[in-house]
Amino acid sequence: VTRIAAFMADEWVIVSGSGITDRDTFLALVASGDLTHSAMRTVTPPRIRVHGDTAVVTARITNTAHYGGDRFDADEWTTDVFVRRDGDWRCVLSHITPAAAPEGS
Repeated sequence: VTRIAAFMADEWVIVSGSGITDRDTFLALVASGDLTHSAMRTVTPPRIRVHGDTAVVTARITNTAHYGGDRFDADEWTTDVFVRRDGDWRCVLSHITPAAAPEGS
């Protein structure tokens, strides 16, 4: 949990199809073991754009998560917004959306 928290700003949130989850709620889920990831892979190279003290990172990822005892396999686009404060980059926003299934599948 400490390693995950180290890259997050205090105001960090993640936005997904189920809504908005704040940093404290997310980290509590990880700390309790209710949310785990057994696999995570980058499908596309990350697209990184830096605008002064703000950076936007977008990539397609696949992952296997376990939440509340259920397994979820996901293929998602993820976008993270980072800000530089006192020389350190911290993520302030993560957004995930399901990747579209290939045509014909």
